[in-house]
Amino acid sequence: MPSKSLQPPPTQTAAMKLVDSLNDPRAITLLTTEHWSILSARSLAYNEAFVRAGMFLTFLSMSFIALGLMSQATGFGGDFLVIAVLILTCDLVIGLTTYGRILGANVDDLRALHGMARIRHGYTEIAPTVARYFTTPIHDDIPSVVMAYGTQSQSSFGDILYGLTTSGGMIGLIVSMLGGVLVAVVSLLIGTGGGTAVWLGIAGAVLVFAALLASAMYSIPRAQATLDSLFPAPQEPATVAEE
Repeated sequence: MPSKSLQPPPTQTAAMKLVDSLNDPRAITLLTTEHWSILSARSLAYNEAFVRAGMFLTFLSMSFIALGLMSQATGFGGDFLVIAVLILTCDLVIGLTTYGRILGANVDDLRALHGMARIRHGYTEIAPTVARYFTTPIHDDIPSVVMAYGTQSQSSFGDILYGLTTSGGMIGLIVSMLGGVLVAVVSLLIGTGGGTAVWLGIAGAVLVFAALLASAMYSIPRAQATLDSLFPAPQEPATVAEE
């Protein structure tokens, strides 16, 4: 009997061919699959952060309602201040962890935007004519990626003001004020006068806000430094003034 060929069928040989060019139709399938995967991960991260923020605000509201009811039963004496310190400490811990999760979600979102910008650049290599229709970045350098947030502030102060308008900034402000209230209540508990306690509370709120701001200004640039750029935006040539 004639020996059977050990060669695989032609269809199997074609299927095993590697994708070595964007001209391969399978390349666009791989890119779009990764694009949707990043979108899903981005949505999950933000949903978790928003749920955590909602849980914190609900817990904080219920805590103040409980303190209000307790003050009617015990008055504003030493026992009430002790209980208030315990409850406010729990609120502050939950607030700090919530802020940390939102900050982590912002870092995850930055990575997602970076990945999608790189994928969109791949789309423009496959079909250059579609580049002019994209309103989101097609280059993966950090200045191009952050344009997706719609901010182009030229100063750190402008970046801070923009940050305060975000969900993370709002939670940071609430946590800062909560820290100030806790400091003021502790001051009253140890016998400090009302006026002094107010100023100590303001100082405590400022210190907590400064710590949260420092953590954000440290973590975001650190995350940006880990994102390499394969397709940076072309540099505009410097204009030479005519003599």
